[in-house]
Amino acid sequence: MADAPAEREIPATEPTEREVTAAVVREKGSFELGPALLGPPRDDEVVVRIVAAGLCHTDLVVRDQVYPVPLPVVLGHEGAGVVEAVGAAVEKVAPGDHVAVSFLPCGRCRPCFDGSPASCANFNAVNFAGRRLDGSHALRLADGDSGGILHDRFFGQSSFATHAVTNERNTVKVRPDAPLELLGPLGCGIQTGAGTVLRALNVGVGSTFAVMGAGAVGLSAVLAARVAGAVTIIAVDVLPARLELAAELGATHTVNGREQDAVEEIGRITGEGVDYALDTTGLPPLIGQMIQALRQRGTAAVLGASAEDAVVGVPANAFMQSCKTLMGVVEGNSVPDVFVPQLLDLYMQGRFPFDRLVTFYDFDQINEAAADAAAGRAVKPILRMG
Repeated sequence: MADAPAEREIPATEPTEREVTAAVVREKGSFELGPALLGPPRDDEVVVRIVAAGLCHTDLVVRDQVYPVPLPVVLGHEGAGVVEAVGAAVEKVAPGDHVAVSFLPCGRCRPCFDGSPASCANFNAVNFAGRRLDGSHALRLADGDSGGILHDRFFGQSSFATHAVTNERNTVKVRPDAPLELLGPLGCGIQTGAGTVLRALNVGVGSTFAVMGAGAVGLSAVLAARVAGAVTIIAVDVLPARLELAAELGATHTVNGREQDAVEEIGRITGEGVDYALDTTGLPPLIGQMIQALRQRGTAAVLGASAEDAVVGVPANAFMQSCKTLMGVVEGNSVPDVFVPQLLDLYMQGRFPFDRLVTFYDFDQINEAAADAAAGRAVKPILRMG
């Protein structure tokens, strides 16, 4: 390990493994809490004591192997906590810092060099492979099952654990006066919805906006559209409770997609369709409705994960003549080191109350939290590790 810079005193990291508690997916469908062994950080890595971690829809589809990853695995990709140790080359954070952990960019590809880490060309290999790029792991099973192999590095963190080894690139320092247990979702779900509005679509003052799906991502988009100054904000969902919450958070209109034709309703509300729209569902029929609901020269974003064989059918000639724009967006086109602190500042100012989306659970209630999320009873579950 290289010597630390002379001007910085970096405490020695533990040379051996430590035992942690992790939620392990051994087979699809459930999490199992148990002991695991966490190794020390490499030069560019950080050991974070996880205070709390958000539970996201992506965790559930991976747990259920709809999006398959190697098993057994530790998931979790919305962690927040306190830095306990850093590798010798780490400069961005230090022990004692409060941090939120986001997705991991490779730092080597053209989009990363261009300042667009959310468009990383190696995103899947870095975030979903269950290991470092060299094939190694930060975690291993304490009980020796599966030869001790425990797949990790999920979004560069695997934060469904009491401690995680992260990378300097995906570890974001946050202000110490903020409620740390609330901040994990800023690293993924919240920044995805808000970033798509503020960074990808660039929704502006006086514009009209619609979102398909009023889950955590969609409601974050509603909050961001209000911050952006949109005059018409339309939320589409099939759950009345979600639509009620959307209205409380700033939606000027709500549409129950089970009872109403969303395209007709959006047209009736706006007179011509919306300037901007985004889909969080990943469902081709709803993506098609979103495109139809745009006005001439409107812009829409797709950010919900779809089945691998899902196809969106668009009448080519009509689409061309409408001069509409359709874009794909990952993680809100965010640069987490910049955008997460911006969102946190908005929250602390009372302008971005994403805490309204949150339900807290103890770590050992992870399966209950997952069931509540899947059933729509919880918008954004957060697991407290303490």
